[in-house]
Amino acid sequence: MALAVCLLFDARSDLLMRELWSRLEDKGVSTLATHTHGRHYPHLSYAVLRSWDLERVQEALAALPAAEPFVMSFQGTLAFPRGRAALAPAITADVALRQWRIVTALAATGAELHRNYEAGQWVPHVSVATRAQGDKLAIVVKAIADVLPLTVRVERAALVDSATGQTWGLPHIP
Repeated sequence: MALAVCLLFDARSDLLMRELWSRLEDKGVSTLATHTHGRHYPHLSYAVLRSWDLERVQEALAALPAAEPFVMSFQGTLAFPRGRAALAPAITADVALRQWRIVTALAATGAELHRNYEAGQWVPHVSVATRAQGDKLAIVVKAIADVLPLTVRVERAALVDSATGQTWGLPHIP
């Protein structure tokens, strides 16, 4: 079970991601569309927590400065261990600073961050496939290449419980 601080996309961008998931599912590649509870949103995670106090996390995030929605572009594919594949976003220094502020604020609440989201360890990505090993990875890379370059708009943020899909909207984009 984990709690993630997620950036969520506008309706058009969300639909583009879900269409990519659907094309991959049609080719036998597992995506977030069918992973675990099947209620996943296309997203970019700023942080993933292994343990937390929800109220303290919400208070810490609400206290961070508000940021404006922004556009993010993708130029390639990332392959992670255990068959996970993702879109590789180009991010600005401002977005990297936002992520650092968030993980610093969350650590101060006593929350336990997943090691891949600790300050200086974050690899920004938007997950696409959950089990794409061997020949399936080639299918994912081609499907992603077919839609690149891709630009999306980040317009809101939420806390998402990965075990249940339950979400708590954040009052602003941190």
